Amino acid sequence: MFSSVIMKLILAVLVLVLVVETQAQWHQYPGQAIGGAKDMFRAYQDTREANWKNSDKYFHARGNYDAASRGPGGRWAAEVISYFILSLENYSDAEADQETNRWGRNGGDPNRYISKGLPGKY
Repeated sequence: MFSSVIMKLILAVLVLVLVVETQAQWHQYPGQAIGGAKDMFRAYQDTREANWKNSDKYFHARGNYDAASRGPGGRWAAEVISYFILSLENYSDAEADQETNRWGRNGGDPNRYISKGLPGKY
């Protein structure tokens, strides 16, 4: 009987720790989302500035990668922005762009999509 009480107590403490830890992270979500949106905007600006042939997939992957690296809030921002942007565009390459976005959001190396000769600045 004594050991079952201790086991229940240990289980209750573990559950409490998990709940407290989960709740302690909620305040970071908005900052992560804002930072993720900034990462996506920076990738967009770099795409426009570079004006490099066949480089848009790299910038899609990089923006999503950078945003998702901030945490769940950044990942959420990257996903929302990616879907919003693609909903505005009507072209046949949209699914390929979404695959590129998912690659970056899931931690894939954006350099997989880098264009030959793209300046090292990016």
